[in-house]
Amino acid sequence: MADQDVGAQIEAQFNDVVRRLQSKQLFQSDWDIATFAIFFIFIGAVLFLILLVVVRFLWGCCCCCCSTSKKPSKRKVGVDNLALEP
Repeated sequence: MADQDVGAQIEAQFNDVVRRLQSKQLFQSDWDIATFAIFFIFIGAVLFLILLVVVRFLWGCCCCCCSTSKKPSKRKVGVDNLALEP
């Protein structure tokens, strides 16, 4: 019985979508438009973050692993404050 109810609900939703496509009125209210916009902004932000991770991985991997030159040794930069000496 539950399978028939789920099947009937899916069929009803599919028919509703087909009716909306045929009438060329996908959004019935302003809330539909707002949720659609928020959904695509969210998807865009997720894709942008994934792109940043991929770029960071590729840039970090190519600069660190393939580099043949050694890093220069750290040296002291600045001026000693002799007033602090005992």
